[in-house]
Amino acid sequence: MARDTTDLTPISSMDDLVAHMRGGEKPKSDFRIGTEHEKFGFYRDTLRPVPYEGERGIEAVLKGLQALSGWEPILDEGRLIGLAATSGGGAISLEPGGQFELSGAPLESIHQTCRESNRHLADVKAVAEPLGIEFLGLGSSPLWRLDETPMMPKSRYDIMRRYMPSVGTRGLDMMFRTCTIQVNLDFSDERDMARKMRVGMRLQPIASALFANSPFTEGQPNGFVSWRCGVWEDVDNQRSGLLPQAFEPSFGYRDYAEWALDVPMYFFIRDGRYVDATAITFRQFLDGAYADKLNGQPPSLGDWTNHLSTLFPDVRLKRFLEMRGADGGPWREICALPAFWVGLLYDDAALEAADDLTRDWTFDEVSALRAAVPRLGFRTPFRDGSVLELARAAVDISRRGLAARARLNEDGHDETVFLSPLEEALARGRTPAEELLRRFETDWNGDVREVFPHLAY
Repeated sequence: MARDTTDLTPISSMDDLVAHMRGGEKPKSDFRIGTEHEKFGFYRDTLRPVPYEGERGIEAVLKGLQALSGWEPILDEGRLIGLAATSGGGAISLEPGGQFELSGAPLESIHQTCRESNRHLADVKAVAEPLGIEFLGLGSSPLWRLDETPMMPKSRYDIMRRYMPSVGTRGLDMMFRTCTIQVNLDFSDERDMARKMRVGMRLQPIASALFANSPFTEGQPNGFVSWRCGVWEDVDNQRSGLLPQAFEPSFGYRDYAEWALDVPMYFFIRDGRYVDATAITFRQFLDGAYADKLNGQPPSLGDWTNHLSTLFPDVRLKRFLEMRGADGGPWREICALPAFWVGLLYDDAALEAADDLTRDWTFDEVSALRAAVPRLGFRTPFRDGSVLELARAAVDISRRGLAARARLNEDGHDETVFLSPLEEALARGRTPAEELLRRFETDWNGDVREVFPHLAY
């Protein structure tokens, strides 16, 4: 989320919470694609991470991009922490360890999405290169220890940093040492939302294997193909992972709201300041907890919107659905991730085929996939086959869905061209991480530092 909201509309009942999510419904003709991607900044000469402060810091990059783009500043207690597009949507924000994120505008096609990402990366390079800064497309920081990673000056991250160690062992790794590519997709009504949620939850481990891109930590192979996904096994299991209720045929907005109400809050905002609320759930907040800290402003839809943004299930529901299972990666995968999910979920026949493929997968089976894929990738067993076979089936369905959409670029190519990196990985039978490990063992002579020029944008 680029900036936290301060909508002060009071919450009067559960119906208001449900109506907020229902407000995302739109006709299929208005469906859009919002792509987010994160990347690690590093100094070209030393391969060290980039701090916030200084003439060659992250703040300087943001100021340069502001001057180049004319985007509006996003401030936190007077500090520049992001930029918001003046028209058309989109924002640049900072993740806790300085990971630079583009939250893309809602666009009609993957062609537009890819042009947006390429334009952003070109702008970032134009500003950062004179400062000796480059950016790395990878799912985890390959060299830096946690204590070497800078912390960005965002109030919500101060709260999270204090809270995370009390609810899991890997929360700080998630915050400071991982990157992702995500896509935000629309739904037409409650039934459509629930179906896409179920298919998305079931296929998220398959996406994790296809985009596995985090095999190195602190200069060495870490035993994973997706260390980032392994980290999520113990971040904060109250607010992350799979939702059993999403596997039920009756799942709807109210079920998600009931779950969200009982997850501890991170914060609420009053008079422009963040108030630590980690000791209470949102349900307790509505019931009067912390009333003395609300400055006369009752719990609001802005509080609810912010709370929804602090929940981390594998598929997140806000006024759209957010697919959260992929590692960060090179520029081709920034386009491939939205293409994969749009092909599966935006064409009716493809969605039916994806639903058929996964319909009888149980919660326990998907949980087992989710636990095994970070280490085994395509080799993860499933029933009488493997994730490699499931990934081939899913990509085939996605290809048919994209072909049926028939969104052509100026050269007459449809969106299936963006699936190429996935099809190459499937043809090799190796995840992107295993290809990096192969290079590490051969071309790079065991030197992880070679990943920086290899995957710098």
